[in-house]
Amino acid sequence: MAEVILHVYDVTNESPGYEAANFALVHLNTVCKEAIPIGGVFHTAVQVYGDEEWGYGECKQGSGVYSCPAGKNMQFSYRESIVLGRTKCSAAKTSQILKELSQEWQGNSTTCFRETVTISVMICCRGGVPKIPAWVNRFANAGDIAYEAAQSLQKAKMI
Repeated sequence: MAEVILHVYDVTNESPGYEAANFALVHLNTVCKEAIPIGGVFHTAVQVYGDEEWGYGECKQGSGVYSCPAGKNMQFSYRESIVLGRTKCSAAKTSQILKELSQEWQGNSTTCFRETVTISVMICCRGGVPKIPAWVNRFANAGDIAYEAAQSLQKAKMI
């Protein structure tokens, strides 16, 4: 049994010129998480068996499942870590789960906001760990509903 830790990041852009937008997003996420518990715009990754975290990100080819040092994803702004519990899976079974997800989740298939959180949910579910806190994915789910509605409207106009 190993401890499972969810690492939560604010989805920011580290490119020059985005400092004001990043500052605003981090503060918006804080208000949306704590004052009006609707969540925010987050990226997550899961740490289990070792010092690496596993997450999902878009790429042109190959698997979108990646690992990096826990809490050190340089693409986003680190927010917090949440201990989710312990997995009953062995290190070998956990490795198998990650391999399967790497094959299933190709990096060029991202179509919705919540995929970066969904991979964390999948790792936890397959590893027998309790669900991640609802606030982590709530805003992304709402974003996906709006995105899918816009796509449907776009298609309806084309018909």
